[in-house]
Amino acid sequence: MTYVDGFLLAVPTARKDRYLEIARDAAALFRKHGALSVVENWGDDVPDGKVTSFPMAVKLKPDETVVFSWITWPTKEARDKGMQAAIQEMGQPDDVPFDGQRMIFGGFETIFEA
Repeated sequence: MTYVDGFLLAVPTARKDRYLEIARDAAALFRKHGALSVVENWGDDVPDGKVTSFPMAVKLKPDETVVFSWITWPTKEARDKGMQAAIQEMGQPDDVPFDGQRMIFGGFETIFEA
């Protein structure tokens, strides 16, 4: 089964275009280095929770939007190799439009897919 990298972050709503520009460039590199797909999702119906929620997890500010993203890889080994190569080639983009310290990320082994 596939391997998935998941990401949750807060992006200033006014910086959506810049975020999308960086996301498209990164997606091209991930695909070049073996990713099967890259999906970026801009929050539309993301409610606040009483105990936990996406907005609470990223410490969402009033002028920000939650972004939920994932990269699908054929295997964890392909991900390890491809992610390292893509990040090396990408470097640090100029003018990153989000606070990376509030980004939540992790790798996931797919256990069911329909």
